[in-house]
Amino acid sequence: MKYRRNEIIDILLKSYVAYYNITDYGIEKKPLRALCEYYEHAEKYMVSKKVSLWAADSEEFIFLFDVPRLTAEIFESCKEIAYRDGMERLHIGPGHMYSYITPIIVCDTCDEEALRALKKCRIYKSFHFSLHGWMDFHAAAVIGDSDRIESNRAGRTTAKILKKVLYSTKK
Repeated sequence: MKYRRNEIIDILLKSYVAYYNITDYGIEKKPLRALCEYYEHAEKYMVSKKVSLWAADSEEFIFLFDVPRLTAEIFESCKEIAYRDGMERLHIGPGHMYSYITPIIVCDTCDEEALRALKKCRIYKSFHFSLHGWMDFHAAAVIGDSDRIESNRAGRTTAKILKKVLYSTKK
């Protein structure tokens, strides 16, 4: 069973609402449909919270794009929007462990050029020789007409989660 773009986006937003802070832009910032933000803080301390052994912060920003037909130019545009906005949102510092910037592009059809660009996309940054953590760029595309989910190498876990969420809700 094939889903339409708006159905895919609704399913994803409903599954993300339990874990992410979601800002739904509707058609306000086309093609960006929604931004999902996740923050986690872990800490180990002795006797009292004043004696902290270690602390680690991680965060993920999912940029959900709604595009009828994904071309290489549109992919580059979505990648640039997600990267620029995501880098501004990072909280880099001594407690920062990792951050993921994840554009998910939901489309009806996709050009082969765009898929090649998506699969070749690799952006990784380390901050202060990884002492202040790193950032990895996970990119994925959900192609509604063919029920395909494609990703770059770093985004394989994202594609796996997308498949689980979308295919487990099929009738």
